[in-house]
Amino acid sequence: MTLTPQWLDELRSRITLSTLIGRTVKVTRAGREYKACCPFHNEKTPSFTINDEKGFYHCFGCSAHGDAIRWMTDQRGLSFMDAVKELAAEAGMDVPAPDPRAAKKAEEQASLRDVTQAAADWFAQQLASSNGAPAREYLAKRGISEATRKAFGFGLAPDSRSALKEALKKFPTAMLVESGMLIAVDDKEPYDRFRGRLMIPIRDARGRVIAFGGRILGDGEPKYLNSPDTPLFDKGRTLYNLDKASPASRQTNRIIVVEGYMDVIALAEAGIADAVAPLGTALTENQLGMLWRMVPVPVLCFDGDSAGQKAAMRAAMRALPLLRPGFSLAFATLPAGQDPDDLVRARGADGFAAIVDEAQPLVERLWAHEVAAGPLTTPEERAALKTRLLAHADAIEDADVRHHYREAFRERLDALFARGRPERGPRVPWAPQPPRGGGGRRFAPDPRLQPPVDEARSIGQIGIGGHYAAALIAGLLRYPAAIRRHEEALTRLAIPDSADAELLRVMLDSAGGQEGLDCEGLLAILEPMKVYNRATTLLRADGMHFSFNRRLDGEEVDAARETALRDLDEYIGVLVTQPEIRSRLAEATADYMRTMDDEGHARQQKLRAMDEELTRRLAALSDSSPG
Repeated sequence: MTLTPQWLDELRSRITLSTLIGRTVKVTRAGREYKACCPFHNEKTPSFTINDEKGFYHCFGCSAHGDAIRWMTDQRGLSFMDAVKELAAEAGMDVPAPDPRAAKKAEEQASLRDVTQAAADWFAQQLASSNGAPAREYLAKRGISEATRKAFGFGLAPDSRSALKEALKKFPTAMLVESGMLIAVDDKEPYDRFRGRLMIPIRDARGRVIAFGGRILGDGEPKYLNSPDTPLFDKGRTLYNLDKASPASRQTNRIIVVEGYMDVIALAEAGIADAVAPLGTALTENQLGMLWRMVPVPVLCFDGDSAGQKAAMRAAMRALPLLRPGFSLAFATLPAGQDPDDLVRARGADGFAAIVDEAQPLVERLWAHEVAAGPLTTPEERAALKTRLLAHADAIEDADVRHHYREAFRERLDALFARGRPERGPRVPWAPQPPRGGGGRRFAPDPRLQPPVDEARSIGQIGIGGHYAAALIAGLLRYPAAIRRHEEALTRLAIPDSADAELLRVMLDSAGGQEGLDCEGLLAILEPMKVYNRATTLLRADGMHFSFNRRLDGEEVDAARETALRDLDEYIGVLVTQPEIRSRLAEATADYMRTMDDEGHARQQKLRAMDEELTRRLAALSDSSPG
């Protein structure tokens, strides 16, 4: 299938954007444009404009911008091709045909959707008939109003082996079997799959019926029965209520995952529209991807019983390898023995929202689960806890997220087992400090210094130069205690060489939880690892003109060591701060070039002076001696 730019332009030209958006958002004319309250963020004064002539919308509040296709993907949650197909049908255009096999498959699926839609209509008629009175009474007892019943398309499957088959006899029996409406076993006559059940249509992201869930009326097993997988329905790739929850989540900036469709419906009855549910299986990777396309941190709200909490942990395990910066899960814990239906009946929508607002981050849920898994009185039990937690962290494929999970678990282990670690102060830019104890070298720039070399000037322009990174890592190898003092700052550094970056990451992992670690101890930890050879090479390297890169000997070892440690602390401060100062200087320069005012010039000159001070200090450190 080839969608040319010309074809897409024609499609956009045939769609009146204000009419399309006006179906779900109240729009008002404002001159030659239309205005509305933005559907992508909460606002009271309209800042969302629609221009039919140009065919785009724009929000001056949140910068949401797009055309008719973008509206369908962002607001309706459709895929690109689904959006194109729906708009093309409205515009009376034929979507360019795919290859013959794909076209045949699409035609077969369209025919099966005719079957499922016809079944949904017939089930709804049965519920509305005199035979549906007991089912309607059941729904009333569950607190489901007639409006909600119609919105979700409730129906009734009579307790008969052939009623649906007879009602849909215009469709071939083979098609009824393929759509999951009938069961065919060996050579027996096919019969109705759903019998004596309250029927709930399952829809795709476009709101089309693709399958059903049925709840037994009276006694019997299974209590809930879903359609089998069909060419239309893959339960691992479908979320119940996605068609309604996706646009609702644009308003709330959240998506709530509950265990079943009756939970979703109970929440909708209470006015909570942004809930979805898996369909009889644990959350799959595909379903997690669908959730993350809506919001960065979906909230899982499973039942408070042991089965619900096990389901939550299965979802957590499934998500770990897929985590990436900014995308995770949160977990809302319901009171023991209660499901969302129970909770909204007892506390209302506000009570449920309060629990969702207190949802635990994934890292907290993993920690709480493992700490509660068994006693922690012996060293072996504590070691087992650490092993389990680090195994969770190691399951994460993204290196940065994995590193921060390991650090988070180590911090919690330190606190749990009363292993004190130095408290981190607030993050502040580095600045020259006065000498400690009244002695030592002054940190003010030395006017006798030569102008900084080109290598010193390069820092911050494209990150840390390889020479500076190597010198830093070599210094940390000699003085591992500095790793704990500057842990946060070191994680922010961008190391250009991948081998050195991996070595620093391993050093952070190895030394972060170790007190009193010296050079020999750190090398012993690194010895079994691939990075060991690089570490020993850096320790032997010549040409690093910093006090913290030199081997210490002679009578004044203690004084030289103090100087080296002080220089290393300052060196780290410069490496972290100068790129930040350079970034701010670039912004200030751009602002000044635009405004040319005195205030902008003063800010630019102040930042330039700070940058030059840092560059001079870096040059001074590279010329320092241990004495």
